[in-house]
Amino acid sequence: MKNYSIRPYQESDYELWNTFVSAAKNATFLFHRDFMEYHKERFEDFSLLVFDKVKLVAVLPANRVGDKVYSHQGLTYGGLVYSSKLKIEKIETILDLVFDFFKSKRIEHFYLHPIPSFYLGQGNAAIDFFLMKKGAQLYRKEMNMVAQLHQEIPISKSKLKHFRRTELLGLRVVEETNFQPFWEKILEPRLVEKYAAKPVHSLTEIQLLHERFPQNIKQFSAYLEDKIVAGITIFEFENGVKSQYGATSKKGEKYRALDFLFISLLDIFQKRGKLFFDMGIVNDSGEKGFHSGLLQQKEELGCTVWNQDFYKIKLV
Repeated sequence: MKNYSIRPYQESDYELWNTFVSAAKNATFLFHRDFMEYHKERFEDFSLLVFDKVKLVAVLPANRVGDKVYSHQGLTYGGLVYSSKLKIEKIETILDLVFDFFKSKRIEHFYLHPIPSFYLGQGNAAIDFFLMKKGAQLYRKEMNMVAQLHQEIPISKSKLKHFRRTELLGLRVVEETNFQPFWEKILEPRLVEKYAAKPVHSLTEIQLLHERFPQNIKQFSAYLEDKIVAGITIFEFENGVKSQYGATSKKGEKYRALDFLFISLLDIFQKRGKLFFDMGIVNDSGEKGFHSGLLQQKEELGCTVWNQDFYKIKLV
């Protein structure tokens, strides 16, 4: 490790970090500093840069809470992001360097949830191997429901039957840049009504992120007689898309507008050459550990289960 060095991220590293992430082997736009920092006041940033002599070879998006480091609590996933030219064997070397740095800063535990392999054409399993070799504990799994768009999507006959019926009603699918109708008329009131909850992103935050990443954050809505009845907020990546939010009004439930919108988007993004459609997790805090209704809905929309793994490692 004599040629390797490590240091914390600084504001002056903004361009260096973003340029590296844009060309990295296992990164998405979520690792861009403009995404990571839209809510930076909520987290103590503890991101790291790793150099081979003077060349940047890896970064770690992270935040610190006391004697714990997370990668990253403000992101859906995190983990070590490395150069496309980095040899796999070097990942272990870099992890050793990162762990030694943590120990020098009196960090006792490191929590990491790598980006799922289906997001990346080249996979992302190497980090899992080396984490387990270093004594990391797999302490949590989430079921990601994912439709594979590079093959025929096994949507259930009942879903397709209702889709055709709803299509005859004249529902329109609209891609729009204004998130307000969906947020204020559908998403926020329905989350309060059904779960006494709020979306992770406020309307102001999602609009800001859309302005920063217009090619990645998109809003698709279903309208019936010029009234919004359902919506899905999409995060778009090089290989696929993720439904970040999806909701329907009570009137939309009657016409199964959300299913109509999902099936429409499956077709749209399949034609655009995307490889996967991530419809999100179905985990909940109940006895089963998953929401049966969501699992059935997404399975009938053609999804299969892909795991999102969460690791922790004790450093001292």
